[in-house]
Amino acid sequence: MENSLKLDAALWLQTAATVSSRMQLRWEFANLAAAVALLTIAFAAVALFFFRRRSGDRTLIYFGLFCSLYAVRLLNSSGAFRALFDEPSSFWVYVNWTITCTIIIPASLFFYQVVRERTKILVLWLLVAQGVFAVFGLLGAAFGENLSTLSTANSAMVLGMVAVAAGYLIAERVRYGPMKGMTHEFRVLGTGFAVWMVFIVHANLLGLGILRGHNFEFLGFFVFVACLGYVSAYRTFANEQQLVAINKELEIARGIQASTLPQSVPTLAGIVIAARYAPMSAVAGDFYDFLCVDEKRVGVLVADVTGHGVPAALIASMLKVAFAGQAEHAQDPARLLAGLNTALCGKFEEHFVTAAYLFVDLENGLLRYSAAGHPPMLLASGREKNVRDVEENGLMLGMFPEAEYTFVEIKLNTGDRCLLYTDGVFEAKNAAQEEYGRVRCREFLLAKSDASATVFADALFEDVARFSGLSTGRAQEDDVTLIVLDIR
Repeated sequence: MENSLKLDAALWLQTAATVSSRMQLRWEFANLAAAVALLTIAFAAVALFFFRRRSGDRTLIYFGLFCSLYAVRLLNSSGAFRALFDEPSSFWVYVNWTITCTIIIPASLFFYQVVRERTKILVLWLLVAQGVFAVFGLLGAAFGENLSTLSTANSAMVLGMVAVAAGYLIAERVRYGPMKGMTHEFRVLGTGFAVWMVFIVHANLLGLGILRGHNFEFLGFFVFVACLGYVSAYRTFANEQQLVAINKELEIARGIQASTLPQSVPTLAGIVIAARYAPMSAVAGDFYDFLCVDEKRVGVLVADVTGHGVPAALIASMLKVAFAGQAEHAQDPARLLAGLNTALCGKFEEHFVTAAYLFVDLENGLLRYSAAGHPPMLLASGREKNVRDVEENGLMLGMFPEAEYTFVEIKLNTGDRCLLYTDGVFEAKNAAQEEYGRVRCREFLLAKSDASATVFADALFEDVARFSGLSTGRAQEDDVTLIVLDIR
């Protein structure tokens, strides 16, 4: 009978040990599965960020880093995983402590990106507090401070942060009413965070020895991760949709701006005009237009608004209206530029306009030229076979109401070629950051003196593009506009 009792006790102990071993294995498997799932989610988040990096939203990066750190901590707690490496137990203890000190930082950065403006200051202070604690915690561990003491301090700090956050949310609820002004993202995030906080409080109470049992924090974390993932994906795709909408609007703006430019060049007996225009982006700050007085006289304006994109394009549109209003002064370049300056002054603060205006009088064989802070016109003489700069500059437009302008008058000869352009031509740079320059422009004018205006304009544009590497996929760095006038 005694032997039978001993045998039953031994069998019971063996069964209990087997059950305990199976429970441990199941617990290990759950941790490993959770870690693998989190690493997969983290990789997907980072990949999605780089795939859609045009949006500039960094929440996916913070989310991926947060999930990665938590996954490593779960792996670190698995004896099966630790057995794969020949490292002492102290190594894994310090790995776990390092993650414990730093994991809240990417989480706080994520929250900072998604919470409302009035909540950002709270998140920022919590982030600073955790950052300071992380520094001292890591230094303390490095200098041999007892990790049990540090872990207790961390648990107390986390509980304190939870209490502060809960108090803030309660105060917000009292002040603004239940869920008032909260976005859809914040509601989802708040729900997931509340669930996770319950598990975090439980885990830290276990750490302080107040409660006993298993740490189920990763279950709450999974709920929180699901909410984070939803918010991250929601923000990313929302930003993508916003970018698509902006691109559509830019295309519309580009069409509108194109309609403000001349649809064709004037046709006059004795002169051939060619124009080329290439914006750097969807809309640009370069502008050109013509004022046709009669069949023998025409005025040509080339202008460049500082900056790029929509602001510059809007100012260029203002310039078109102002230029049309100066038609009665077409024969007087100085007065025309003064009128443009008066019309533009006070309309904008951070921009200005450079411009060059050329009036061609075929009846009297004269050119009149004036400019406002613009690169000089290049005049190629068909008779003398040389190229010279024509420069008669005043102050740029739109900044100084009292600015005055003068013009220079030049005798016109058959075979002369005038080149008006914006600085995107001669400031175009190659890979070595060398500028195309006016010297090359002059040389090109002489080399192509026999080409027609249209052929020359195309050839110069292609030569600038080839020099700056645009033909090999290099991005254009400035708007480019050029006007060629041949006296025939």
